[in-house]
Amino acid sequence: MASNILGKISKERTISAVILVIAALASILPGGVILAAVLYVVSVIGFLELTKACGVRAKDKSGKYAGINALELIGIVIITCYYLVTYFSQDTSYLVMIMIMALIAVMFVYVFGFPKFNANQVMNTYFSLIYAPVMLSFVFLTRQLENGIYLVWMIFISSWISDTFAYLVGVMIGKHKLAPVLSPKKSIEGSVGGIVGAALAGGLFGAYMDYALALENFVVILAIVGGVGSVISQVGDLAASAIKRNHDIKDYGKLIPGHGGIMDRFDSVIFTAPITYFLIILMMR
Repeated sequence: MASNILGKISKERTISAVILVIAALASILPGGVILAAVLYVVSVIGFLELTKACGVRAKDKSGKYAGINALELIGIVIITCYYLVTYFSQDTSYLVMIMIMALIAVMFVYVFGFPKFNANQVMNTYFSLIYAPVMLSFVFLTRQLENGIYLVWMIFISSWISDTFAYLVGVMIGKHKLAPVLSPKKSIEGSVGGIVGAALAGGLFGAYMDYALALENFVVILAIVGGVGSVISQVGDLAASAIKRNHDIKDYGKLIPGHGGIMDRFDSVIFTAPITYFLIILMMR
């Protein structure tokens, strides 16, 4: 019975992973409005997963979540405005302005709805806005850079390739626990393996770019992006686990069979996206 259940879960994870890769290719390769729209939808779902996990949305007496509340509604409006500005402007100064106005809007709901919401719900709403929607938007911003159709894949190399190498090295030689309370199976050896693997993959990808596009210096730049991105990716993975443990939940959602919710699958990508964008901007200058 147990082997049948494990086999079903493994099959679900594999099928879901293939679908996710196809969806990533179908949205990232054309970029533009298609990518922006996909990220917008993913951001809204991730935001709502976080607000439920962090207690912004209350549960009724039966233990079920109530309907979307005013804080979540204003959050969706903010996400919509943010992605419209991101798509039409791509000026990060405007994005900062949107997030300042977002704080004012959330506080508006808090003040005029008082005492319906408490301070923790307000702070967690704003946290959820930055954590998923804002950080994920850097996938789009990276895609819009010069040679962005290539550079955007460093976000996934820094996270998914890192995860693969960390797992393989950890299984083979992992002995020292990296974060024994949060994730007992992760090891320091695996973490180092993930960093080295992502750096090597980034360097090889940079070599391909230098050769195919007649460019220079991308080997070093993307090796650094891969290595640093791997470190940040692992922090993102552990951060998502910490939030789940704090709120005593197994998964953020059930949207992706075998994986959980958006936040379960994209926890590391969310962290690597802005780091990849800013590192590339800084080093290319």
